Amino acid sequence: MSDAAASTFRPWTPPRRTQRMSLLPFLWQSWRDPLQIWGDAHFKELYISGQSPLGRSLVVSEPAGVRHVLTDNAANYVKGDLQRRVLGPMLADGLLLTEGEQWRRQRRIMAPLFTPAYTPRTADIMDRVCRRRVESWRLPHHGARVLNIDSEMSGLTFDILSATLFSDDLDGDAAGFEKALNQYLSVGARISPLDALKAPDWIPRLGRVASGGAARFFEERVAALVTRRRARLERGDAPDDLLTALLNARDEEGDGSGLSDHEVASNILTFILAGHETTARTLGWALHLISRDRRVADILKSEADGWDRRPDGVRDLVWHRAVIEEAMRLFPPAPAMIRQALADDEIGGHQVKAGQSVLIAPWVIHRHEKLWEDPDAFRPERFLPQNRKSIDRYAWLPFSGGPRICIGAAFALQEAVIALAEILKAAEVEAITRAEPRPTHQITLRSQRTLRLRLRARRDQAPGA
Repeated sequence: MSDAAASTFRPWTPPRRTQRMSLLPFLWQSWRDPLQIWGDAHFKELYISGQSPLGRSLVVSEPAGVRHVLTDNAANYVKGDLQRRVLGPMLADGLLLTEGEQWRRQRRIMAPLFTPAYTPRTADIMDRVCRRRVESWRLPHHGARVLNIDSEMSGLTFDILSATLFSDDLDGDAAGFEKALNQYLSVGARISPLDALKAPDWIPRLGRVASGGAARFFEERVAALVTRRRARLERGDAPDDLLTALLNARDEEGDGSGLSDHEVASNILTFILAGHETTARTLGWALHLISRDRRVADILKSEADGWDRRPDGVRDLVWHRAVIEEAMRLFPPAPAMIRQALADDEIGGHQVKAGQSVLIAPWVIHRHEKLWEDPDAFRPERFLPQNRKSIDRYAWLPFSGGPRICIGAAFALQEAVIALAEILKAAEVEAITRAEPRPTHQITLRSQRTLRLRLRARRDQAPGA
């Protein structure tokens, strides 16, 4: 593995079923927490084909099969109706859920905004925001504070999103956005049994009704944001950021058109959910893992102290990146992906019929016994440069893969590495209980209970750090 002894900490994982679920328990568990529908066989077999409570499906975990679905024959596999039913009310016309020519047009327009040349330009802003957040904790000299990590990481990543992509034009209302997002994820974005059964849309979904206030909050705030920026563009004083770029972008390879205000708003909401929320959760899980492994924590502190905060030095934070990537392996931000076949196909010797569901579950693949050594253990060494080449590209999928790979993947990784380094320059991270947080699938992977950790001012802090 590496010249350092491998970690042996293993976070809590849900018990794995050994029996097939009937329809009613399946629907109940899908609504309550889809993470617990997976059985022991899913983590031992690379393909599981059969009749599920909702029809015939194929669960694909073999990297070659995943590549076939996401890359080689991606045009044959679209996001299923279930995802659009759950997320569609807010994100229907954004990059996450659109298909076909509408998706290709949006991707062409936005791809230049996330080039390798653009992302490093945001590093200084990210670092300033992170330092300001860490300083706001006012860690007492040689003392400590217990922090609500979920809330703090949400606030931090929201501030980074606002500063880097929208020039702080989101009104700084991190608390309001976090409250609305929590309500939406805990109630409105759950898989309703009515959606799973493909019931008509006119039948009310209780979760959607209960989260209507959150949806309206997002829609009103984002619509106002777009309107304000349009006015600044007309005045000629708009800042040079992602929002301005979205409003100015044109489909140079197509008809020269730009995004409508509705498409811009849908994509802003997508960035908040798929960017801010997922990175916040990744940082929270990473800090939890560090709190349980003193050896890794010490390595990270030493590496953070050696970083002089220059943007080009971020690439030297190899242990920080390895910890982030291992946290994403153990706690993938998007635990499952569903695709629907448009035409008959064959994957790994398994026949797939048109209309059939194909499931690719990072939660399963990242912990699969045939793909990883000691898969439930926290071992960031797996992702160090000298070891990473042995990991199959399609065995690690926190950002999906193929044409629909997350457009902001490099942005998110840079953000998480910088945030982690700034935290560890200033603080020791300590667990406050032996009880392990329990992950639950609410679109993203969250802790069932609020994640709290003790952050103690470092006694060994390097001068000038």
